Amino acid sequence: MAKVSRLKSDLSASHTGLILFDALHGYLHPEDPAKVKFLADRNILPNLIRLHQGARKAGLTTFYPAGAHAVDGSDFIQRLTDTDMDLQPGGGADKPIRPYFYKGHKNSEIAAEVAPGDGDVVIPKQRWSSFFQTNLELHLRARGIDTIVIAGGSTDVGIASTAFAARDLDYNIVVIRDGCYSSRGNNNEFFMDRVFPRMARVMTVGQAVALMQS
Repeated sequence: MAKVSRLKSDLSASHTGLILFDALHGYLHPEDPAKVKFLADRNILPNLIRLHQGARKAGLTTFYPAGAHAVDGSDFIQRLTDTDMDLQPGGGADKPIRPYFYKGHKNSEIAAEVAPGDGDVVIPKQRWSSFFQTNLELHLRARGIDTIVIAGGSTDVGIASTAFAARDLDYNIVVIRDGCYSSRGNNNEFFMDRVFPRMARVMTVGQAVALMQS
């Protein structure tokens, strides 16, 4: 029996969902002036707002995979790594990598500018991938969604982990070039140019929103 084609180029609400990965107050409104400038220089928050508004106007459900770590540390595992998250000295037994934010803190809330609306879904997570031991796939299947649009940060951490998982779960994927970011060198460009095109379509906010309206 021939397979039914799933190759729909549009991003209509009938089969597409928007994933705003770790769109948290603490990440999008950092206290560090250097991080504030980094995000502003790349227009990240305005781009995410435009993407979110475009999805809402077109009727897409937005999903918010969001770090929700226990304050007492009971839901994460310490491991030995060569460096800390910023490739600086760290990762040893005396300075293991720990989550940045914890449940119940203002920084762990979804940023107000892209807050969930009626019908949107927050997905608490304890690992990098949006799919690992969460109910995200259940929500997507229940809505008949076979295509996901991904934006947020960091590109080389949660976005990459989620994209790899989505690919192995047979989803069609769109990654938003100007809606993702990484402060670690040229990692964002590397993934957009060398990694994601083999498993996804890489688009700008404007390109994606235009397809949501088709």
